[in-house]
Amino acid sequence: MPQPRTPRTLLSISVSIALVGMAQIGLPARTLAASQGPVTPASDTALARLTTRGGAPAAALLADEESGTRFTSAGYGISRSDHFRAGSITKSFIATVVLQLAAEHRLSLSDSVEDHLPGLVRGAGHDGRRITLRALLQHTSGLQDFTAVTRGAVPVTPLQAVRTALTLPPADLGRFTYSNTNYVVLGMVVEQVTGHSYATEAERRVITPLRLTGTSFPGARASLPAPHGRAYAPDGSDVTELDPRVAGAAGELVSTLADLDRFYAALLGGRLLPPRQLREMLDTRAAHGSYGMGLFPVKLPCGTTVWGHNGRISGSYVRSAATLDGRRVLTFRVNTDRVTDPALEPALLAAEFCPRTP
Repeated sequence: MPQPRTPRTLLSISVSIALVGMAQIGLPARTLAASQGPVTPASDTALARLTTRGGAPAAALLADEESGTRFTSAGYGISRSDHFRAGSITKSFIATVVLQLAAEHRLSLSDSVEDHLPGLVRGAGHDGRRITLRALLQHTSGLQDFTAVTRGAVPVTPLQAVRTALTLPPADLGRFTYSNTNYVVLGMVVEQVTGHSYATEAERRVITPLRLTGTSFPGARASLPAPHGRAYAPDGSDVTELDPRVAGAAGELVSTLADLDRFYAALLGGRLLPPRQLREMLDTRAAHGSYGMGLFPVKLPCGTTVWGHNGRISGSYVRSAATLDGRRVLTFRVNTDRVTDPALEPALLAAEFCPRTP
């Protein structure tokens, strides 16, 4: 897209001229910055690199900090109030619903898939009698990812998704293997236990109580709610219109930056789950530190650990991260599903959550 390149080129030239000027007069960069006003937050600078080095047409972040809320964007065609597809961040919502049902003793995490969905997982080396709900939540069930076949491009029913996964050889039971199929099955369990769809339960238990007015489960609706920008595939084609059934309970969610910050702050702050269930959610031992239940930790270079999830679906990549107490939260997004430099995301998280020396 030619439009974004010209402003970035002009910006690069301006920065170069400024640096040459500093060198000519011998003025330190820190002195110049102080003379011109407040220094740009490090995470804002890191966000801009998602467009200059990461290949994203546009990027945005919303940070909730002790000093207040800060919004920053880079590139063109993205705004603070946009609705966007949140992809696998959906898993945090589904896990919350399942753990609430466990707290209400309407199911147990030790229940097998067979207990709730008899005959669903059988054959070709698969056995739902040996797979617990805990294993589904932690991605240790051995069920392979149905999107390895559909490539996230074919709308499927939950039953079709599971049957597709069962055509693939199972992974080792008990070994962490991230699979969208796990959360599709959990969505089916929620419906069997409650008599309502996972979307209805998530709306009743999470979205409505937290007043997440920009968050929804669109079902088969291919369009995004207004306002929204455009979504682009890595080749630049417009993929804004998308049937969410390509992901279902594993990635259907539509949300906003503000709603995702509010959700993770409430979740980690103990407003959605009793202490016992929140501890279960944060227990990563089964996945050897890689994953809890709908959340995963990242230890930053400064020693701080942040918790959250990412979401990738055609035309959208989103990442939410928060401190363990939920008091500091960051969500950033780009309007494509691929950032070409994988080092940019951890650098952005470190810039936001690691203490900065003056």
